[in-house]
Amino acid sequence: MTHQSQTAAGKQNPAARRQFMKNSAVALAGCALPAINFAQTAPAVDRQFSPKPAEWRTFEVTTRVDIAKPQGATRLWLPVPSINSEWQQSLESSYSSNGSARMEDDNATGARMLFVDFAADQAKPFVELTSRIRTRSRAQDWSLKTAVAEDAATLKYWTQPTDLLPLDGIVRTTAQEATRGAKTDVEKVQKIYDWIVTNTYREPKVRGCGEGDIKTMLETNNLGGKCADLNALFVGLCRAAGVPARDVYGLRVAPSAFGYRELGGNSASLKGAQHCRAEVYLKGYGWVGMDPADVAKVMRQETPEWIKSASNPLVAPVNKGLFGGWEGNWMAYNVAHDVVLPQSKGPKLGFLMYPVAETATGRLDSYAPDDFKYQISAKELTA
Repeated sequence: MTHQSQTAAGKQNPAARRQFMKNSAVALAGCALPAINFAQTAPAVDRQFSPKPAEWRTFEVTTRVDIAKPQGATRLWLPVPSINSEWQQSLESSYSSNGSARMEDDNATGARMLFVDFAADQAKPFVELTSRIRTRSRAQDWSLKTAVAEDAATLKYWTQPTDLLPLDGIVRTTAQEATRGAKTDVEKVQKIYDWIVTNTYREPKVRGCGEGDIKTMLETNNLGGKCADLNALFVGLCRAAGVPARDVYGLRVAPSAFGYRELGGNSASLKGAQHCRAEVYLKGYGWVGMDPADVAKVMRQETPEWIKSASNPLVAPVNKGLFGGWEGNWMAYNVAHDVVLPQSKGPKLGFLMYPVAETATGRLDSYAPDDFKYQISAKELTA
């Protein structure tokens, strides 16, 4: 059995990634939660949602994977938090396994992961990964500008296309239409954020967090999805408009302090609590948090009835608060697209936010935790 403890800092990445990992600000929360009696939720009346930077909260997040039906040699990859910023500190990670385990870094994207290789005759492959992180809420003070600067190569990196975020064709056309009349980057981002909230919607039937194939979404005019779809579309449109932007992939680790059922996670069981957010870089403000996908989630799933307007008293404070901030009940793993898994026989990933495993029969379904046999839980640590 292997036991290991390592810091989450990992190896340094090339130019843009080095600067990003040094100065970045990035983060996460759940895609699907267990069914809850809607009668127990508060009615659609005015409610506060105003995250503000405050004291740090420390969480210990544990992922336990048991390969239920191993067939031949098995390989496993688990995302490890690697973000260090003014709103998250990725501390240390430890693991135990009956396979050969080691920490790996995807230097091209900055993603950090635990890689485990199991022998073909290992009857009951397992691994348990525990990571400690500190997190807190963030909120942008739009009245206060600072001399925040970012390396030019880093900013260029966050305006480039990826496999699922092309920036030409219908993506560029849509970005131009959405930002018509905007003169500053802040105005462009506000218009794109409003466009996402107005034109897209949360689709609960989408598996996992979605795939983030924004070109297909626009070409088919199928604008329903989950966080990896809607926030990816937000990021893609920002990049196409010339504004540096990135997805932030993570996990909701605790309930919301503001009473919103859909904006928190059940710490005892975080299967399906994966959630991606977004950041944009704005001159004078630096990296700013955004999450239009969670506005859509509140509109669609916070009450039994689908709320169609962002001005609804239940939705309005969320719509306002998630433009420039988010609640610190969420942990970020990484900001990586087009992830190549070491020693994998399968295709690269659009993003790394779920456990991934392969047996002799191929890649297992990361969106089926009960078949895959993994559990994720979080525990808040107090002094």
